[in-house]
Amino acid sequence: MTVLVLTCEEDVTADMVVSALNASGVPVVRLDPADLPGDVALSAEYVQGDFHGHLSSGGRVVSMNGLRSIWIRRPGAPGAHAVEQSAWLTAESTQALYGTLSCTPARWMNHPNAAAQARYKPWQLQVARHSAFAVPPTLITTFPQVAREFAGRYPDLVVKSVSGAHPSDPPLALPTTRIEPDADFAEVAAGPTLLQQLVPKRADIRLTCVGDALFAARKAADPDQVDGRFAENGHPWEATELPARIGPAVRAYMNTARLAYGAFDFAEDEDGTWWFLECNQGGQFGFIQLETEQPIAEAVAAWLATGAVRPGHRRRPADGLAGRPDKGSDSP
Repeated sequence: MTVLVLTCEEDVTADMVVSALNASGVPVVRLDPADLPGDVALSAEYVQGDFHGHLSSGGRVVSMNGLRSIWIRRPGAPGAHAVEQSAWLTAESTQALYGTLSCTPARWMNHPNAAAQARYKPWQLQVARHSAFAVPPTLITTFPQVAREFAGRYPDLVVKSVSGAHPSDPPLALPTTRIEPDADFAEVAAGPTLLQQLVPKRADIRLTCVGDALFAARKAADPDQVDGRFAENGHPWEATELPARIGPAVRAYMNTARLAYGAFDFAEDEDGTWWFLECNQGGQFGFIQLETEQPIAEAVAAWLATGAVRPGHRRRPADGLAGRPDKGSDSP
C-alpha cells in the first residue's frame, strides 16, 4: 500500500520523510494539490455502493483504495497552478480532491477537518487549559476599556497575532511585541487584538509530537528576548528531557484535537515551568532534526508506514507508533 504526501515542490522537511520512506521500501507518491487540474489528475467512481478512485502525478497512477496513509504537509491550494485560475476552480478542485480522499481507508496526518479546527489559536488556548498546561493569562478583544482593565491586572503584556501567521508569511506576520506601560489601547477597536501576560523566559521549547512519540528541544533565550522567531541569538537547539507533567498534557491535547502530529511551542521560565504558547498542527521540524539529530523524520515515516484503517474501525489519532517514555524532573 502507498503513502500519499501532499506538499509543495520545495519542502525540505517533506524531502526528509520521503527519503526515510524510500529507505524502508514503502511506496510513496508525492504531489502538490496546486497542480490539480494539470500535472495532477483524479478520477472517482461511485457505482452500486462501491467507490473506486485514482490519482496520477508525474506519470504514476495510484489507487485511492490502495492508500495506507495521507500526510498533509504544506500543500498548495488546489487549482493554484492552473492556466486559468479562479475561485470557482479552487473550490471545485478542493471538493474533488479532499472529498474523494476522505472516502479512502487511509489514515491522516492530519485530517483536514481536525487540522482546520486546530489552527484556531483561541481554541488552542482553551484545549491547552483543559489539558493541564500552564497557559499565560490572555485576552482577545476589540473593547479598549476591557483591554485597559486587563492591563491593570497584568501590567506586563505582549501583543501577538490572533491568526498565528508565521514570520515567513509577510505581510500577515506580526512579531510578538511588548506593550509599552503607557499604552492607551484605543486602537484595539480597529481589529481583534490578542494580549497576553509576558512570560520572562530563559529558554524557548519546541516539542514535536508524532503519534505517541515526543521529541523536545530547547534553545536558551536572551534576557530581553520576546519573540525568538524573528531574531537569531546564536544559541543552538539542543535535545532536552520533558518535565513529568508535560507528556500526559500533550497526549490529552492531541486526543482532544484529533491530531496525529503537532509542533508545540513553550516558554520556559526561571522556575522551569513550560508555558503553552501554541500548537502548530503542520509545523516544520527539519531545523530541529538537523540541529539536535532527533529522528523526527523517521518517526513520521514510521507512522505513515503503519497500515490503513479497516472499514468500520476507528483508530485513535495517536495510534501507530510506540513513543519513548517521558523523562525529566518533577518540575512542572
